[in-house]
Amino acid sequence: MTRRERFLNTINGKQPDRPPLYISMVPQLAKRLSDHLGVPYEQPISSLLGSRISFNNMLVGLGVDAIGVAACFPDDNQPVLRPDGITINEWGIGTKPHGLYDDFAIHPLAHAQSVEDIQNYPFPNVDAPGRFRFADETIAKYGKEVGIIGDLECAIYEISWYLVGLEKLLMDMMLEEPYVEVLLDKVTDIATKTGLRLIECGVDMIWAGDDFGSQNSLIMSPEMFDKYFAPRIKKMFDAFRTANPNIKLAWHTCGSVIPIIPKFIELGLDFLNPLQPMAKDMDAENIKKNFEGKIGFFGAICVQDLLPNSTPEHIKSEVKRIAGLLGEKGNYILAPAHNIQDDTPVENVMALFEAVKELE
Repeated sequence: MTRRERFLNTINGKQPDRPPLYISMVPQLAKRLSDHLGVPYEQPISSLLGSRISFNNMLVGLGVDAIGVAACFPDDNQPVLRPDGITINEWGIGTKPHGLYDDFAIHPLAHAQSVEDIQNYPFPNVDAPGRFRFADETIAKYGKEVGIIGDLECAIYEISWYLVGLEKLLMDMMLEEPYVEVLLDKVTDIATKTGLRLIECGVDMIWAGDDFGSQNSLIMSPEMFDKYFAPRIKKMFDAFRTANPNIKLAWHTCGSVIPIIPKFIELGLDFLNPLQPMAKDMDAENIKKNFEGKIGFFGAICVQDLLPNSTPEHIKSEVKRIAGLLGEKGNYILAPAHNIQDDTPVENVMALFEAVKELE
């Protein structure tokens, strides 16, 4: 079975010879892994989702069964590094380095109070030149070899709080401030148009997402999810399936999200990601017990403890165990539960690849 056949069989409900593998990692780890393998380091792709879609030459060489593509920053609106160390991206969102990650330094709509504040804001143009060049080139290069996932994370909720600020957005949602609905509609429209363009490029799956969970609970009530997000997610999903009835849909939401998984099933979601195993009740056994046969699984390999802290032998054993558990009836994409972090030893990353190879 080829890698692409393995991925397509899985997302279309056919039993593969083993679960297909997808991997993403932070640039610092990618550099160490490149040095270990003796292959050229690939600079991260200039995209809001750079870590999800970068390093494809190395990853395909290592044996992944699927890779990601996404919308990129356009040719004429690349992120700008200011003298004060703050980087401004095309959304107007400002970030500043803090260790391995960036802190938010500027929420450009932090003072939004009215519908007019949203209507007058210069949102990105989905069709800006260069936006989908990487997607087209990547699909042309790898599309016959591996599955192609169109990444659309930070779809509605996350971009909105990047623009407004998390505390303000949640408070204003509770207060039912009129601007909130207009902002969410605008961001949903941009995400939907972006997903439709990725479908035109030829992706096999759209992987959207927003993090609705913390380590122990939902970030918001199920009722708030129903009010603000479920209708917009449904609208997005309907648009994607109208454009391509065969498109498969995945959703990324970190944390403990058990109460809204049935809602995603009602919305027609095909695959739930990332199945963060150390979040409350999100372990593979519980997920399988409650949701097998109702939705596909995508993720579940722990990046919080297993990959950084275990031995290669234990990692191989655990990867095989989870693959057997969640992939027993197919419908499981084997993947880390987030980007693999820089605290992970290279030999542990290699153990993950070796374990998957040994499943064949």
